[in-house]
Amino acid sequence: MIHELVHDLATLASAAVDTISGVLVAQPAPDPGSGEAPPGADKIITILRWAKWIFTALAVLGGIFIAGGMVLAHRRGDDAQVGKLGIFLGACVFAGVVPNIVDALA
Repeated sequence: MIHELVHDLATLASAAVDTISGVLVAQPAPDPGSGEAPPGADKIITILRWAKWIFTALAVLGGIFIAGGMVLAHRRGDDAQVGKLGIFLGACVFAGVVPNIVDALA
């Protein structure tokens, strides 16, 4: 009884896979064409430019803040701010590289 049920389920699954693969292979890939920007895309570009400007301003302020912390730590004989400087520089490199990667993929 269970053996027959398993056999019937396997046969049904095989038939379903054959049907789905036949449908998927038979359909041609759609051609999206060259595409065009949707209405209001210029507003999105404006928002992205603002975000880039804000990030740059925050990066400069963050660099100044970390440099001030490094000065104070150096006076105390501590080097705890060096790790923060590494993270800061890594984030700046990441923010500078990501737009180029996105442009290359788009």
